[in-house]
Amino acid sequence: MKDITIDYALRATWQAVARMYNEEAKKFGSTMAVGFTLLSIDPKTGTPSTSLGPKMGMEATSLSRILKRMEEQGLIERKPNPKDGRGVLIHLTDFGLEKRTDSKNVVLRFNESVRSKVSQDKLDGFFEVMDSINEMIAEKNVQNTDKTINGHKPE
Repeated sequence: MKDITIDYALRATWQAVARMYNEEAKKFGSTMAVGFTLLSIDPKTGTPSTSLGPKMGMEATSLSRILKRMEEQGLIERKPNPKDGRGVLIHLTDFGLEKRTDSKNVVLRFNESVRSKVSQDKLDGFFEVMDSINEMIAEKNVQNTDKTINGHKPE
């Protein structure tokens, strides 16, 4: 993997993880997107619908479709936000809480599996790199350079 670009490694790895999560979710009659949403909703107090998208890094239109499907499946319910009469809180139903536990267990098993094969030092380095990349992007500090990409100069 030495000669590939950083973005390619991130994208390819995430796609492999997403495929794995979707295969696991399929066993529960679900999808990775639904599982991720279940894990992003506060199981005790609910989550404001307006903060859910940014929390998940998802566009509002995509999230709306997922929430509509989840509501139809009986996983969530929308309730007025007592602190903001204009807002809506997304709450998990009892069925949603069960499916959230399933999703959480899949994520924990994946984490345990990675931790059993990768040293803590390497994981610490990985998280440091991820933090650095996220900081650079947040600061819009990604600079264009005259470097090659996969051995080729960009045109």
